[in-house]
Amino acid sequence: MYQTNHTFAICAYGESPFLEECIQSCIGQTERTNILLATSTPNAYIKNLGGKYGIPVYVNRGESGITQDWNFAYARCRTEFVTIAHQDDIYKERYVECVLRRMKRSHKPLIAFTDYYEIRNGMEVRSNRLLKIKRFLLLPLRIRCFAGSRFVRRRILSLGTPICCPSVTFARMNLPEEVFLNDYLASEDWQAWERLSRLKGDFLYCASPLMCHRIHEGSETTKLVEDNIRTKEDREMFEKFWPKPVAKCLARFYAKSEESNRL
Repeated sequence: MYQTNHTFAICAYGESPFLEECIQSCIGQTERTNILLATSTPNAYIKNLGGKYGIPVYVNRGESGITQDWNFAYARCRTEFVTIAHQDDIYKERYVECVLRRMKRSHKPLIAFTDYYEIRNGMEVRSNRLLKIKRFLLLPLRIRCFAGSRFVRRRILSLGTPICCPSVTFARMNLPEEVFLNDYLASEDWQAWERLSRLKGDFLYCASPLMCHRIHEGSETTKLVEDNIRTKEDREMFEKFWPKPVAKCLARFYAKSEESNRL
């Protein structure tokens, strides 16, 4: 039974050694929340963690993949606000409190998201070149009157995607039934923000770093950067904002910044 209007939908794959820490960080929020596990790789490990913490486990028996699994998890939620949590990441205890406060102040919220740290080799990395660039790009959204500006957020997204996907909370009542398309493997989140940036409503940014995104050899981000899949998809995303020659140059520069996801 849902007791609050927010849900963490944790997408679980295989037997991640970090999944339990993610669950614990969701449980430890200052604001009460609901939690569910969604997986397309059901196993005893995930089932046992769900049982240990009294969390329902939903199994995607349809088409699987990154975006398919995210959409499946999103669809299992019945609350107004949803955070699709990645199993390797950690949420600071005030994460839900912060995003819900911003959502409730907005006349028509679309998404709310926070700044973030990285976790590398078990240690929090609070600043590096990539994080500095992303924080710089998001500076305009610190100004409350720009939250509803389609022009401002599209100009931000035209230079890359500074929004960290697992830091995002979605306002389901104002969004499509499926937030993510199945076209991309690496730039699927950027594609989603580009689509949502066209809608009337607010992009709400909390500049406090309230979640930690883990970078490790087994992560999907690291694999996709190494396979150069992201470079091609990023070029296509830049072409949504710029002429092809400009998009090609921007994609080359952007690829260099993404090298920080290599270990």
